[in-house]
Amino acid sequence: MQTPNLPAIRALRPAWNKGLIVGQKLPLQPKHVWAIRVRLELAENHRDLALFNMAIDSKLRGCDLVRIKVVDVMASGQIKARASVLQSKTQKPVRFEISEGTRASVATWMKDPLMVGSEFLWPGRFHERLHISTRQYARIVRDWVSSIGLEVTAYGTHSMRRTKVTQIYKKTGNLRAVQLLLGHTKMDSNVRYLGVELEDAMAIAEAIEI
Repeated sequence: MQTPNLPAIRALRPAWNKGLIVGQKLPLQPKHVWAIRVRLELAENHRDLALFNMAIDSKLRGCDLVRIKVVDVMASGQIKARASVLQSKTQKPVRFEISEGTRASVATWMKDPLMVGSEFLWPGRFHERLHISTRQYARIVRDWVSSIGLEVTAYGTHSMRRTKVTQIYKKTGNLRAVQLLLGHTKMDSNVRYLGVELEDAMAIAEAIEI
């Protein structure tokens, strides 16, 4: 008995990444960070300024950043200097610092009428959504990048996560610190994440006493 040939199945829509540059996204350089920050300040875009600063400081994945709650970063009416968030990917907590500039921008954002009674730090603009979505956050990041003339396909939400740790590694060479700040469980994750050569990474790791 012969098996009948089934008709070929063709995709009804093109691949989402057709024509796009995929792969690891570039971190922002310090000059890029300041350029975006100045533009948001001049535009008095309090939400985006607080979101941008928190994204840089927290080093969180986009899915965790959009779910930050007010109680995570505020206590007794004051913005905390350090906060802790449970990562959705690893189900493990990760701590991060909140710099003075970020605390000031978040405090200003908290005075916005949209924040009255909000559980989440970045509430959605529609009643059916408690907080902004990761897709919305990605669009916001794209707007930030394009506003200073960078190629939008080379940057993404992970650029925000990589920005500060890249500078930390360049200045200290401390992979262990990067591992803790990112919440990675394995050192080789940092090697791939930062684009560090294996021999360089091993030399640094061997020089660190833990």
